[in-house]
Amino acid sequence: MNRIFKRLPLAVAVSMALPVLAQAQETRLGSVVVTAPVTEAPLTVTTDPKAPRQPLPAHDGADMLKSIPGFSVIRKGGTDGDPVFRGMSGSRLGILLDGQEIHGGCGGRMDPPTAYIYPESYDRVTVLKGPQSVLYLPGSSAGVVLFERDIQRMSEPGWSAQGSLTFGSFGRNDQYLEARGGNPDFYARANATRSDSDNYEDGDGKEVHSFYTRWSTSAALGWTPDDHTLIELSAGRSDGEAAYADRAMDGTKFERENVGLKFEKRNVSALVNKVEANVYYSYIDHVMDNYSLRAHKGIKMLNNPDRETKGGRVAVTLTPTESVQVVLGADMKTDEHTFRDGTNYYSKPRTGDLSFDRYGVFGEATYALDDVRRVIGGLRLDDHEVTNDKMGGVKESETLPSGFLRFEQDYAGGAGTWYAGLGHAERFPDYWEYMRTGNTIVVPDARTFDTLDSEKTTQLDIGANWTHGEWSASVSGFYSKVDDYILLRWVSDKAANVRNVDATVYGLEGDLAWRFAPNWQAYGTLAWVRGSNDTDDKPLAQQPPLEAKLGVEYDNRVFSYGALLRMVSEQDRYDIGSGSIVANGQDLGPTGGFATLALNAGWRPNKTTLLTAGVDNVFDRTYREHLGKGGWDFGSAKVTDLRINEPGRTFWLKAQVALD
Repeated sequence: MNRIFKRLPLAVAVSMALPVLAQAQETRLGSVVVTAPVTEAPLTVTTDPKAPRQPLPAHDGADMLKSIPGFSVIRKGGTDGDPVFRGMSGSRLGILLDGQEIHGGCGGRMDPPTAYIYPESYDRVTVLKGPQSVLYLPGSSAGVVLFERDIQRMSEPGWSAQGSLTFGSFGRNDQYLEARGGNPDFYARANATRSDSDNYEDGDGKEVHSFYTRWSTSAALGWTPDDHTLIELSAGRSDGEAAYADRAMDGTKFERENVGLKFEKRNVSALVNKVEANVYYSYIDHVMDNYSLRAHKGIKMLNNPDRETKGGRVAVTLTPTESVQVVLGADMKTDEHTFRDGTNYYSKPRTGDLSFDRYGVFGEATYALDDVRRVIGGLRLDDHEVTNDKMGGVKESETLPSGFLRFEQDYAGGAGTWYAGLGHAERFPDYWEYMRTGNTIVVPDARTFDTLDSEKTTQLDIGANWTHGEWSASVSGFYSKVDDYILLRWVSDKAANVRNVDATVYGLEGDLAWRFAPNWQAYGTLAWVRGSNDTDDKPLAQQPPLEAKLGVEYDNRVFSYGALLRMVSEQDRYDIGSGSIVANGQDLGPTGGFATLALNAGWRPNKTTLLTAGVDNVFDRTYREHLGKGGWDFGSAKVTDLRINEPGRTFWLKAQVALD
């Protein structure tokens, strides 16, 4: 009963707002069901997180990203999965939330950065593939994901609002409300979200320990004295709880508080196109225990880690000639992690763990050789330092370079672009990798805090995009050599050692869309990656299998219908015991292939309202992902080598209303 009451306040607010919003004469609901975002520019995928999508509309960042070809998720149950792109996870995949870098507090990755993201509260999600940009986070060898909010100066006083409600099987209940208002000089924005679900059932009707409740609020005040100037102050707060099917503890607190200040000035002069700067502060207070959200046996255990992050970035965009654009900048971040435990943890002092400091400079230039050919290149240098308070303040530091050079050429009269780029990224070990260096159970070649080497990736990216008439397509391939790849070897469900190995990883993503008749479109996507541990002459652990999607959609701007077939191949390349930084995130052996079918339909009764409904896993298949975690056996109180089953047949309904 308490869980029902906790979801009421925002649901009531949104329900009251929707009838009012439905009277609007203008609309911002320009999209129907989005099932597979496609590549529209070299190495770049952009998608609208507010658009309803299938499978079931996303409730966290990883859940949304898995709809993009090349992404997979290390599954832990109902929420907070770890995103994987091209077989790479953790800090190899950079995540920025409106320009802010955050890291979770949990040492077992209960809360990766995407756990603190409700996608619909953002306006745009951009994926930059591979080490082919130096403008953002260092060491992001897999790529960078930008969750962004749009800011446009208002031409006259006014306001807008939008909201949505989502209901689904297994008690799924989401609410979202956003309002903006102001005049040409000032504006304000606020949004609130809540997502709630009960335990889901797999295709055999077996209940999986997976319920959760998450909520977030954010607000911003901005000053836009002219068309080229912006100053914005923003703040946010979120919290929640989540049950996990893969471990001995659940998350009972995911509190995050953040504040940011952003400045932007465009068209400063003929030389200076843009100046931008932002600073931010984020604090995460996380609690996990083995008794609040599950039946308790034995000793009560509780852990309360926290993380404080401060950062900033400044950049200037220069246009010295019509054919040259240069971005120069610097960024920094400090990150401190502490912990305390015990059922009366709140009365105990915190103990220092690991803290990180980073200072970087970067430059990226684009040179147009002519109207159809471009060369893009960049360099960055980052100074890293980690302090191990558990070892009395021992420090390790290193200065690491990264860079890339890419050639692009348009062809077929501008209908397409092909490209080839070579990138190099050096990644300093992250918190989860350093914390595993202190385990007492040692495997051969295990690295210690002072011998763990940075990871160095050199990668070739090639590909092409093409659009002509009713057809559009893209393909992107990559081949990378990784020196000192940081690989974990799990020796128990709680302990792992860290090694450096050499690895080779290559693969591709492709998509094809065809508008074969008025209002009709068919599409397909493909993602494949293959990784090898060259040091041990083994497959590289935690690599997703071949995956393809086929879909068809009809949309006449009033009614829409769609079907999506997801096909996943078997995976017989594995390294049992090796894996990722996620707690007990290791290969468990081979997995079989599977296919699932999803159906959806939509209706626009007017310009401001969109109703969509769908059913996922139509045939109620029992299946599991290769990157799924081993499940927790509540009887034996141990992690098993049986992966967590995914949800069975799932029905959902979503209502969206917007007012401009």
